Amino acid sequence: MKRLLLAIVAILTMSATQAQTAQQVLDKCAALVSTPDGASANFTMTSAQYGNASGTISIKGQKFYMHSNATTMWFDGTTLWTYVAQNEEVNISTPTAQQLQSLNPYHFINLYKQGYTSTMTTSPTAYTVHLTATDTQKKISEAFVTISKENYAPKEIKLLQGTKWTTFTVSGLKAERQDDAKFRFKSSDYPDAELIDLR
Repeated sequence: MKRLLLAIVAILTMSATQAQTAQQVLDKCAALVSTPDGASANFTMTSAQYGNASGTISIKGQKFYMHSNATTMWFDGTTLWTYVAQNEEVNISTPTAQQLQSLNPYHFINLYKQGYTSTMTTSPTAYTVHLTATDTQKKISEAFVTISKENYAPKEIKLLQGTKWTTFTVSGLKAERQDDAKFRFKSSDYPDAELIDLR
């Protein structure tokens, strides 16, 4: 009888673990990243299309600020400013939702909610969710999001655009208050930069 009870408990425990779907894991990750006051993290990017970079990112809702060794971006929810250090120029644009998906590594928060199917595999320390676009017009046709089992923080995000993969590795994620001014470009900080308005 005791063995039967232990077996039932084991089966119930296994069922509860397996019951957590890819959607639920991504929901928990999104909730962690989407703290109302904002969050920040370190990242490295490896991309056949955009090259390699490393730096920091701060987010607050749809807004983000990304600084790397080659490029700095500010997005206030409407306007994107991209400073290219090598050219000493700032491109100003109004990106589409699809363009933002390839610029902001945390944009998967909304990516998985519409137009994608998902499957999930697990390791002892992480969940890996595989997203596949159901619409061939999607800019990102596939994505792999690896999420820590310990705290549901994103660890790695791989995005496929065309035939080229871009991989973001994320570390040091922490919730902290972000001032809205951080997401807007200040020309006084870059007095020698040429402003190119592409809107």
